[in-house]
Amino acid sequence: MTETARLSHVDAQGRASMVDVGAKPKTDRTALVEGFIFMERETLDMIVDGTAPKGDVLAVARVAGIMAAKKTSELIPLCHQLNLTHVGIQMEPVDYTAEGGRCGIRVQTSCAVNDKTGIEMEALTAASVTCLTIYDMCKAVDRGMEIGPIRLLRKEGGKTGLWTREA
Repeated sequence: MTETARLSHVDAQGRASMVDVGAKPKTDRTALVEGFIFMERETLDMIVDGTAPKGDVLAVARVAGIMAAKKTSELIPLCHQLNLTHVGIQMEPVDYTAEGGRCGIRVQTSCAVNDKTGIEMEALTAASVTCLTIYDMCKAVDRGMEIGPIRLLRKEGGKTGLWTREA
């Protein structure tokens, strides 16, 4: 952070403050986030095969992620309420065991809005809750699951324009 940069949610006295976006123009804004939940091979197989005791893990997690994006301003105190135009949740099994890694589910969330402020928090919240729902639905068989990283891959729109995570 540069010497002249300041946090937008902190006022001159250092108190938390919701940013006033009233004078800003509405623009199309999008965000793309990825998250991971790692687990035992047997747990991943159970999810993919659709044999989890609590039902269709991926379907429930997808709905939970969409609901979470819509409720972000209720969960994160200084977020503005946004009228989302799109929330997408994609999930795919990943297996990095051949490279000495782990296996699990890669979650990718995308959110869009035409509004005065960003959409990153909604996409991050959607990814987090999607992973948490997978954990909740499978914890009876695998309490050792691990969530993370969850990270912004791309955001577009607004004053700062396009930002893309470097590979």
